[in-house]
Amino acid sequence: MESRRWTNQAQPQTLQIAVFLLYINGVISLLFGGIFVPVIALIAIGSIAAGYGIANERKWGYILGVAMALLPFALVIVTRSNPLSGGLLNLLFEVALVALLLHPQSRDYQRIWFK
Repeated sequence: MESRRWTNQAQPQTLQIAVFLLYINGVISLLFGGIFVPVIALIAIGSIAAGYGIANERKWGYILGVAMALLPFALVIVTRSNPLSGGLLNLLFEVALVALLLHPQSRDYQRIWFK
């Protein structure tokens, strides 16, 4: 029987940290406005679902995780807003999440082991 998990200790450290960042991003988005704004709620739910999918070694989870990680940058380009409008710390976490998911170790692991 296949077990479901929220984290996976067998994955490389890059993917483990990315899963935690996706969970944190989703929870913070829900707590600070996501409950009242449907678009932010969808982004938060997508981040949590991506973390869960990556922890359970699913390709859809990895693809959704990369999409959720790149979404803030796409929104900045589309709305032509300042990338630092969310703060420098927020920008650092967004860049770190993209870097962790697109790191060669993460990509190789998901290419080989994800279903």
